[in-house]
Amino acid sequence: MLKKYHLSLVIVFLSLIQFSCSAAVGSDIFIRANQVGFLPDDIKTAIIMSKSSLSNISYSVIDALSGKIVYLNKIDTSRGKWGMFPYNYQIDFSFIRSVGVYHIDVENKRYFTFRISKDIYAGITDSLLLFLKVQRCGPTNPLLHEPCHLFDSPKVIGDKSEGGIDVTGGWHDAGDYIKFINSTAYTTYLLLFSYEFEKSKFEFDHDKNGAPDILEEARVGIDWLLRACYKKDKFVTQVQDARDHTQSWRLPENDSLRFDRPAYTGIGKNMVGLVSATLSLASRIWRNRFGDKQNADKWLAVSKEIYQVRNQVPNVDIVQSGMYQDSRFWGKLALGAIELYKSTKDTKYLTDAFVYGDSAKSDYWWSWGDIDALAQYRIAEHNPRFIIYLKNNLDAFNLNKTQMTFGEGTVYSWGTTNTFLGIALQAILWKKLTGSSEYDTLKFFQRDYILGKNPWGVSFIYNIGKKFSKKFHSQIAHFHNGYLPGAVSAGPAPKSILDYYSIQRADNSYSEFNSENTLYFDDEADYITNEPTIISNATAIFVFGLLAR
Repeated sequence: MLKKYHLSLVIVFLSLIQFSCSAAVGSDIFIRANQVGFLPDDIKTAIIMSKSSLSNISYSVIDALSGKIVYLNKIDTSRGKWGMFPYNYQIDFSFIRSVGVYHIDVENKRYFTFRISKDIYAGITDSLLLFLKVQRCGPTNPLLHEPCHLFDSPKVIGDKSEGGIDVTGGWHDAGDYIKFINSTAYTTYLLLFSYEFEKSKFEFDHDKNGAPDILEEARVGIDWLLRACYKKDKFVTQVQDARDHTQSWRLPENDSLRFDRPAYTGIGKNMVGLVSATLSLASRIWRNRFGDKQNADKWLAVSKEIYQVRNQVPNVDIVQSGMYQDSRFWGKLALGAIELYKSTKDTKYLTDAFVYGDSAKSDYWWSWGDIDALAQYRIAEHNPRFIIYLKNNLDAFNLNKTQMTFGEGTVYSWGTTNTFLGIALQAILWKKLTGSSEYDTLKFFQRDYILGKNPWGVSFIYNIGKKFSKKFHSQIAHFHNGYLPGAVSAGPAPKSILDYYSIQRADNSYSEFNSENTLYFDDEADYITNEPTIISNATAIFVFGLLAR
């Protein structure tokens, strides 16, 4: 009788253990993966976040249509701790290539559903381009608001010889209504570069007016840059100042400062390089694609004039507002030189490009001011030894990817999503130059991070994926119930940066997934983690346009 009693206790005890383990697995697990899905040949991975150890626990991938298990395996070693989740496991199911819908189960409980399709990314580039239409300023047929700021600019700061300058048009930089030459040139260049890089991916013309949509959008930037280059040795670098941030939120056409938006002037080698590169590339595309000799000749002439003053101007411009203060110029000069060579075939520009490219070396980064990889790629098309500078970047990113829980290519910053997208961009450039797949995993990890394979399980592009950033720091979105098509959130940022600013937030719904050092808030008030910019969208347009089949 005693033995039977002891046996019963053992059975009950084992049952309790089994139940508690199942409950722990069920309540503590979150699977983070690309919410949009995968192309058949993509590298396909996910991260399983857990508050308890899952080593040797089984997981399976199930075909949703047939209900059959197509992959069964054991969870391996944790990649390390993230915030309140001590255990984070990567699973790889890349060998699944058949088109279809699949479920990921852990211990027979369903946690994530994904899709494989040959057109899985169709429509993302279109959406990303829509955001730039929202950001349009002036009489440029903007989206979600009326023509605005039609009097830019009645006052010129930094040039007493000018009473006023016409710098209408262009794009608002972010959630505010300020315009910058840095971000406008960056955005315009990347739109043009994307088109020339692989025309077949960007030739679409949804409004059927004979011009690819991406070039229509680039024209908004081209026209504004030409206005901003009002003298060959002086640019309008910024329209409006920090007073824009002191006004109550309003649509741009209702801006109380619309008659008081000064133009700030300046110049530096950094601007000379990027603006001359942009206008030279624009001239080449308009000549070849549209047969528009008049504009092509004009834009190339302006590009040459700007480039000629490079040795008479400061290394970098001093931004009076402190916004977009650059620190690098060699790579941008190299980009200006190589684009002029490609447009003119004058070897003096190629010689300059080699000198400036070697001076720039590798920058080990990507941001609005760190784009040397573009120049090194362009130069490497003519001299393969410049590939090493791009490879140095990618090797550093690749090493970091192996050490970071979610495969991030580098550390977090203000503008994390743009940096990660820029890493993917550099991997795409490498493959185009070499044909090598060496950095494909790095590329896919950065893409997947943007689309949901991150601690918060959120896609950082509005309306892309099942769960996406919704409360952007954008005045236009504010007046449209949060609607902001194609906007890319700035993404998670270091706590050290966020602590420096006193942001009063109303939404802490993602706080459970913040770590001690890195935080993200989907909150309208958060201009660090949740503000969209034209810069991030331009980078995203290249990446998602090229990764779409």
